[in-house]
Amino acid sequence: MKRAATPNLDRLGKIEKRFSYASWTSPSHLVFLAGLLPHSAPRRTLASKVYRDEYQRWKKRLEIKNFDYLKFLPELNFAQLLQRYKYQTHAMVSMPVLNPKTIFSCHFDRYELMPAHNQFDKMVEKIEFPKSGRNKFYFLNIGETHYPYLLPGMSAAKKIHGAHGVLRHMGDRAIQDQERYFSRKELLVLKNQQIECIEYLDSMLGKLFEKCPKNTYIIVTSDHGELFGEDGYFGHGPMIHPKVFEVPLVEGMVPR
Repeated sequence: MKRAATPNLDRLGKIEKRFSYASWTSPSHLVFLAGLLPHSAPRRTLASKVYRDEYQRWKKRLEIKNFDYLKFLPELNFAQLLQRYKYQTHAMVSMPVLNPKTIFSCHFDRYELMPAHNQFDKMVEKIEFPKSGRNKFYFLNIGETHYPYLLPGMSAAKKIHGAHGVLRHMGDRAIQDQERYFSRKELLVLKNQQIECIEYLDSMLGKLFEKCPKNTYIIVTSDHGELFGEDGYFGHGPMIHPKVFEVPLVEGMVPR
């Protein structure tokens, strides 16, 4: 992230180093669904204070008078909380593990799995803000910076699947034959591809900013970190390493 040029993220606010509650997509998104963003891992602090501080920030972000924290309960579902405050809730996701049949799709008025994982540009095109009507909440799960780190129109030389893809191709020997570890040169190429994707996404954020009303609050973060050979690890998921939990977070009112 530090190597990428991110002028639009920089306009939004200061990029903080945070830590995900999980090392892969599905459980991390369930935490998002509960209204909790990646944390700062403060020392000598009880978990209860971390949760309380995070929930209290929603009152400021949403600017809802007489905000009632009990509306999170009993479901602990952020999309449902917003529906109770008359928001229209929309989600567009890139990862099949978050497809509309999963529990994550509950309480969204509209929920769409994109045809390909690298279509942030299509998401931006679909976003609409009518001049009048109910407030809108958009959740965007963006896949360009996820393996295989591809810009629109690019294809991967080989495919390494997550949980959803593994289940779909469980009996496919050709897929399993590709599951070899990467060389140092390949890891460097992949890391540079991810940096290119970050810079591309930042350019698309500029287009998104242009579409948003001036009272739009935006949060940009990640569900997990990524490893490129550190201590013999690649990717994310079934591994314990500080880098796989390290994520960026930046938030603020849409810049003008």
